[in-house]
Amino acid sequence: MKDLKHLSIVDGAFLHFESAEMPMHVGSSHVFELPAGYTGNWYDDVRAHIAGRMHLAPVFTRKLAMMPFDLANPVWIDDDDIDLDYHMRYVMLPKPGTREQMDALVARLHSSLLDRSRPLWEFYVIDGLASGHMGFYGKVHHAAIDGQAGVTLGQSIFDLTPEPRKVKPPRPRRSHRYQLGVAELLSAGIENQLNQVVTLGKLVPGLAKSLMAMVVDAVQSRAKPAANGSKGTKAGSLLKFAPPSPFNHPITNQRAFTGLSLPLDETKRVGKALGASVNDMVLWLCSTALRGYLKDSRELPDKTLVAGVPISLREQGDTSMNNQVTGTLVDLGTQLADPMKRLATIMAGTAAMKKQMGTFSGVVPTDFPSLGSPWLLSGLASLYGRSRLADRLRFANVTISNVPGAPVPVYLAGAKMMDYYPVSIVVHGVALNITVQSYMGQLCFGLIACRRAMPDVADLAAHMRKAFEAMKGLMPAATEEAAKPAALAAANASAKPVAEAVAKPVPETVAKPVVEPVSEEPVKPVKAVKPRTRKVPVRAAVTPARAPRQPRAAPSP
Repeated sequence: MKDLKHLSIVDGAFLHFESAEMPMHVGSSHVFELPAGYTGNWYDDVRAHIAGRMHLAPVFTRKLAMMPFDLANPVWIDDDDIDLDYHMRYVMLPKPGTREQMDALVARLHSSLLDRSRPLWEFYVIDGLASGHMGFYGKVHHAAIDGQAGVTLGQSIFDLTPEPRKVKPPRPRRSHRYQLGVAELLSAGIENQLNQVVTLGKLVPGLAKSLMAMVVDAVQSRAKPAANGSKGTKAGSLLKFAPPSPFNHPITNQRAFTGLSLPLDETKRVGKALGASVNDMVLWLCSTALRGYLKDSRELPDKTLVAGVPISLREQGDTSMNNQVTGTLVDLGTQLADPMKRLATIMAGTAAMKKQMGTFSGVVPTDFPSLGSPWLLSGLASLYGRSRLADRLRFANVTISNVPGAPVPVYLAGAKMMDYYPVSIVVHGVALNITVQSYMGQLCFGLIACRRAMPDVADLAAHMRKAFEAMKGLMPAATEEAAKPAALAAANASAKPVAEAVAKPVPETVAKPVVEPVSEEPVKPVKAVKPRTRKVPVRAAVTPARAPRQPRAAPSP
């Protein structure tokens, strides 16, 4: 029984939450540049390349064996009869072969469920791009991998040079068994449940202590001022609901997708000047873009949008193909017109997130006994999606995830990958997902949404580009102000306390530009402390506002 690999409770949740409207696979979209003078058939080359690498990642060669009566989570077993022609497909785009056409194709392919009787993956080679590049889209069920495991999967099939590395072939092994017997599955399931009970029991004392510390901190923080100066619930608190938005409704299986790339190095430089991390700046870009997008249609809530942010629990060097992830909530400060106050709100939220992870590190269980979980989780998912609960129980408005990727070019069957756009999951109640993958000096944003809730996802991408230009406008103000305090303090003695405040190191959870002047006199040095938010021309012409949408609920069966 020890050779059977059981799905953890997290892996199984992605399986049991799945429905026709809510496929639970993740993927990525790319374009590849063929070698100069290439005259071969790239689809055939990729097919042969993958066939020789499948043994490097178990996700390629294992399938699910369901427990009798769905009493507990299924197990992974080896599939000795893989139909590679099914898993790898060739698609030709119609003319003119634009990137928008490829994005629409990816959205349509991403909306269909994977066949659970086979290994849970599919790859598509996409021909017909007018640029002469080749497209590639792949999807793998989230029950098999998380974001970091997806990076590991990519390392098994991609190379660092145009010449593919030599891979030792696997040893031939065939069991001639399609599925396990009922008795064998039940025995393995019972053994797994007992092991999980023992493991969970060891974590209970530490988990209870951490939960108590979190509750005490949450209660104390409710009376403290938030990052924007108002009293109330702490940024990122789990004890509040998100405001209504066009994204908080039941979804259909229709998808809209687009991708965009922004320079990573410039984002790092601006973040460093403002005392923010790359993750803070990614959240700020998303917040600023969402604010502009919703203002256009007069749908911007008076309260801040809330982002659900996945957090990896994977230890460095862990290459196992499973889910080791949890999540938290971060306020985006979208109700604030001042860009620096939005950044301060986000930094306060990410600081709270780091504190939570420090509290729960090592005691967050990644597995529980799964007896009855298939029935329970499937029933809850159906209830939430087909009732009006998704309109009322709003824990987050949008999902935002940031996954580090390769800083150097990678190759597939001799072709150079030019971009890496993640294609993730939207769920009932959160119809928009923004996932970012860094690659080759770029931040590659993959924006996917339920098409009924958000058909114009490309408009959000346009606002993301405007947000990046606005972000660049913040850096000169920050660097100029950093150089002036000493000279301005000498020019006016009343500004001395302000100059001293600027010279002090700013705590990690507070953005530098939000330092307030201590003098009531309108002296010039005060302007140096509070950075100028220069207006950046984000529009060439005024665009007409979109009419507010009236999202429709998913049809009842």
